[in-house]
Amino acid sequence: MTRIELLGVPVDVCRPENLEEEIMKILEKPGAKQIVFLSVWDLLKARNKKKDFGDCLRNADLILPISKSILKGARFLRLDVPVRYNPFNAVIQILNTLDHHYKTLYMLGARKKTLQKAEHNVHDTFRNLRIVGRYVGYFPKNAEENVVQAIFKASPSLVIVSDGIKEKNLWAYHRRDKFSSSIFLYYKDCLGIFAGRIRRVSEKTFDAGKEIWNEIGHSPLRIFLIFPYMRYKILLLFYKLFRRGKKNNESGIYHVESLDKNKKEEPASNNIN
Repeated sequence: MTRIELLGVPVDVCRPENLEEEIMKILEKPGAKQIVFLSVWDLLKARNKKKDFGDCLRNADLILPISKSILKGARFLRLDVPVRYNPFNAVIQILNTLDHHYKTLYMLGARKKTLQKAEHNVHDTFRNLRIVGRYVGYFPKNAEENVVQAIFKASPSLVIVSDGIKEKNLWAYHRRDKFSSSIFLYYKDCLGIFAGRIRRVSEKTFDAGKEIWNEIGHSPLRIFLIFPYMRYKILLLFYKLFRRGKKNNESGIYHVESLDKNKKEEPASNNIN
C-alpha cells in the first residue's frame, strides 16, 4: 500500500486484492485504529488547519477515496492514482475478511428498530462474525461514558459507526485513548442499508460518478456544492503550477513527502494504473 498527498491531504493507494491483507495488518496494531472513506468534500475540509479533521486523517490507518474527483486530481498532478471504493462494497469486503478470520463486530448508531434489523441481517449473512454489542445513535451526552466503556470491554475487531453519531469520523479520533483495540469505521448509511431502510446508490450511478445527483434529490441545497468543487479545481491548478516538491528535470517526477512514519522521503511513481 502507498500513501500519497493530494493538496496536502493523505490518500491511500490500496488495491482491492490487497485489502484483506491490509485489514489484518491493521488489526495486529495495538490501540484504536481507524479506516476513513474520503470524499472530495472531506478532502477540502481536511485542508482547514483550524479544524482537527486533517489530524484525524494523518493518524488514520487506511484512507479510501470514494469520490471520482480525487482520482482525477491525483492523475492531474501526476501522482499514483488510487483506487476508488464504493463504501458499501468496501464494508462488505471488510466484513467478509473478519468473517473469514472469526473476528468480532460492534454496531454503533441508527434508531433502535433499524439497529436491531441491521444486526439480524448481518448475523444471518456473516455466520462466523460474532456481534459483541450494539448501541443506538442519537444518545444523550450523559450516556456516552457507558457507550465508551461498553466498547472498551467488548474490544471488538471492528466498530461500525453510523447515523446518529454527530462527530462522525471524529468521534473515534477524539476518544482514541479510551480504547485498547478495535478498528473504527464511520459510514453514515451503513446500518440503514443493512436494515433495508435506506436504498444504496446503484453500481451504475456510482461508477459514473453521478451519486451527487441522488444527494441533491434528497437535499436540493447541496446544489451549492458547486462552489467548493470549483475551489477544488482551482487548487489543483495552483498545485500543478506552483506545487511544493522538487521536480526532477529529466523524468518530470515530483518528490512527495511520505506519510509513513517509518520511511524517509521517496519519489512518487509516475505510473498511472
